[in-house]
Amino acid sequence: MPDSLTITAATLDPALLDLPWSIPLEEWPDSVLAPLPRGISRHVVRFAKLSGQIVAIKEISREVAQREYDLLRSLDKMDVPSVEPLAVISGRKDANGEELNAALATKHLQYSLPYRAVFSQHMRPETAARLIDALAVLMVRLHLLGFYWGDVSLSNTLFRRDAGAFAAHLVDAETGELHEVLTRGQREYDIDLARTNIIGELMDLQAGGMLSEDEDVIAIGNLIHERYHDLWNEVTGESVIRSAERWRVSERIERLNDLGFEVDELSITTDDDGTHVRLRPKVVDAGHFHRQIMRLTGLDVEENQARRMLNDLDQYRAMTNQVDEPIELVAHEWLATIYTPTIQMVPKEMRARLAGPELFHEILEHRWFMSQRLKRDVPTWEAVKDYAEHYLASRRDERVFMATTQELSAIVTED
Repeated sequence: MPDSLTITAATLDPALLDLPWSIPLEEWPDSVLAPLPRGISRHVVRFAKLSGQIVAIKEISREVAQREYDLLRSLDKMDVPSVEPLAVISGRKDANGEELNAALATKHLQYSLPYRAVFSQHMRPETAARLIDALAVLMVRLHLLGFYWGDVSLSNTLFRRDAGAFAAHLVDAETGELHEVLTRGQREYDIDLARTNIIGELMDLQAGGMLSEDEDVIAIGNLIHERYHDLWNEVTGESVIRSAERWRVSERIERLNDLGFEVDELSITTDDDGTHVRLRPKVVDAGHFHRQIMRLTGLDVEENQARRMLNDLDQYRAMTNQVDEPIELVAHEWLATIYTPTIQMVPKEMRARLAGPELFHEILEHRWFMSQRLKRDVPTWEAVKDYAEHYLASRRDERVFMATTQELSAIVTED
């Protein structure tokens, strides 16, 4: 380790010292790099192999690297879907003693895809809408916590499959700021910036032949306004209900839970004549279903995956006449007799192509469609066999989505 090199990390991986920090990042040898698809970036970004995993390295100034590292650590503590910071490497010098920019190292998010990789597989306008839905949920979560992003785009986001939808994870926090509460102007600026960037990114996809020229990318980009405001109003808005319809209080809470948000407390006021009640929820966090399945099974899954698993757990509880049994005991039994055996039925060489919870979801979906088509109950083993042979066999491994030579050449970067 050169005397001038400084590594700031909560937990230091000694293998970091073996990376070629004395060489500019854009000149790093292929022997230490992983061919992952890269998004559009203002800075040089490379993926490197480290201790059996993949890390993202971004070359920036020391002050910016340290600030982003601290922000990402704060977001991680708040349980925000984002990449995990590993270290800031500063004091770099080349072989001639010339100073090099510092670097920020973050963990690669397994089973995640940049938006270009998603479109390389799907190429449908509906896919763009699903990505925008995921981004809107992420923006609402961030804004509720007082995080102003300042550079919202598909490029600065990674997407994981989430039971037929996508879950968005923040990648780049370089321009972010944490506040006690965001002003409406700050939130609106983030939304307007997201719209502008999304439209530009979709135009770029059209230019590259990854999205049909017939699609109205401006209309698709405008969806971020609609989806964000609908969700924000649902989560923070005030409801006025008749005093005789108190059941709608529970309905509002259930609707928020269905969106993945938990309610910490309710502010309830009545009008002068007592005929109407004004209800304003205090939403504390997203991840309602995620936390439930984590508590019951220990599995760390995305929100929609958790919802699907809880539904299957409820069905199992009813079918085994265990409705009156403690849910914790039934969940342990369900994990051992349903979830784990289902995953293990998948041929070993294909098992890691999708995250386990997504694999479980797709198998359940496949079994349902098979039962509808064959007009009979299809056992799980039969559904798994058919799914593996006709669908999973042709899927690429998404644990670490490696780009092909053609994909790498098609990806536009602005290093």
